[in-house]
Amino acid sequence: MFFGPSEFDADEMGYAMSRLEIEAEFCDAGKDFCGVGSSSGSQRSSDHLPDLDHEISQVTKLRSSPHQRFSREVPGRHQLPVSTVRMLAGRESNFSGRGRFSAADCCHMLSRYLPVKGPWLVDQMNSRAYVSQFSTDGSLFIAGFQASHIRIYNVEKGWKVQKDILAKSLRWTVTDTSLSPNQRNLVYASMSPIVHIVDVGSGTTESHANVTEIHDGLDFSSDEDGGYSFGIFSVKFSTDGRELVAGSSDDSIYVYDLEANRVSLRTVAHTSDVNTVCFADESGNLILSGSDDNLCKVWDRRCFIGRDKPAGVLVGHLEGVTFIDSRGDGRYFISNGKDQTIKLWDIRKMSSGVPARHEVLRNYEWDYRWMDYPTEARDLKHPSDQSVSTYKGHSVLRTLIRCYFSPAHSTGQKYIYTGSNDSSVYIYDLVSGDKVAVLKHHSSPVRDCNWHPHYPTLISSSWDGDLVRWEFPGSGEAPIMSKKRVRRRHFYY
Repeated sequence: MFFGPSEFDADEMGYAMSRLEIEAEFCDAGKDFCGVGSSSGSQRSSDHLPDLDHEISQVTKLRSSPHQRFSREVPGRHQLPVSTVRMLAGRESNFSGRGRFSAADCCHMLSRYLPVKGPWLVDQMNSRAYVSQFSTDGSLFIAGFQASHIRIYNVEKGWKVQKDILAKSLRWTVTDTSLSPNQRNLVYASMSPIVHIVDVGSGTTESHANVTEIHDGLDFSSDEDGGYSFGIFSVKFSTDGRELVAGSSDDSIYVYDLEANRVSLRTVAHTSDVNTVCFADESGNLILSGSDDNLCKVWDRRCFIGRDKPAGVLVGHLEGVTFIDSRGDGRYFISNGKDQTIKLWDIRKMSSGVPARHEVLRNYEWDYRWMDYPTEARDLKHPSDQSVSTYKGHSVLRTLIRCYFSPAHSTGQKYIYTGSNDSSVYIYDLVSGDKVAVLKHHSSPVRDCNWHPHYPTLISSSWDGDLVRWEFPGSGEAPIMSKKRVRRRHFYY
């Protein structure tokens, strides 16, 4: 349970959660606004919102709404968020009959305490930050930079650098990293067919490739490549830690068997760069991929014997897909696109094959690496869009910007969030499409950002070299683990 500060700057805090007394006043007095994310005071950013009867809407509400008896106390106003004060009183009175909060009750409370306070500086480097990721349990944080550096921070020990890795044979930048499920090994990729693996559990802090430690190289190339050198944009450990799945610039998906130390599968998955791959659920059977051919595809490992044939295709983006994040239920996922949108997908709506004409004809030319998105393209819609919902407001330019679902433990995955080329982090309400927060600090594109799996803490990493932490702290003071607070503007609705 996180309580707001006793004193705060109203202009700085905006509509974020404040003291419980203020919160109770809003809820019990029948005001329009009650917590972050209500439609009043926020900007609607979704193109086509899910129908209220849609499954994703209902499941999200079940996972992040309080027990119905809390809501019944205010007849006719059960749609408003229930105040924390009312919920605490209800728990003492055992409204739910359980004598405690359910997981949904906890998510309802914690999801209102968004990580919008700050920022506090975690680290500052002289090169662009490309990757930022919490470990599954939140105890470690990994950041990858263009100048061959990857740093692993021990979150529980005041963000102390546990491992400072100087990457080997880096081409252009660290494109991706992945931590093994047991948190013993880290793999890092660049614009090269070689992925390197580092022992995170060793006692050596300074890990210089093949100087202080061996960084084994995992070769994804084959004799069939004829010497062609491709790059790897995305790499992920399987759920059992025995394999790696990767997306590459040669339009392919690779599966690498770590025990056999060889590529066990290569499939030509798309007709352009495969920018992102991930697993759809914990089973590891379903793989999702996104490409510059504008398509998202679903691959069933149980049917990989059908070479280069996906289990299904999802159409809707007008430009290339930069990143995919799965909800973890084997059904829903989101994707960031160069058409300046995030799309929510239901795997069950996928097509069996690629439509004959899935690309929309356009009368403009542009390159997302150095041009702004054309004004005339912003209102275009794909005639065969299969997505459930579309979210707009952020900017996907210059680099492969990433997006994610908010944590299941603390928010019930009620939100989605993304970095942006306009140097900000955007947080959207999944169901309504409302833009509930915009965090502004950086002076360059925010390529990656990551929300702590259990606490209201979010790290944003930018091309300006800054790693900064946003929180909803338990008091008005900076947490003990903080280094330096950076005073920059941020806005939220």
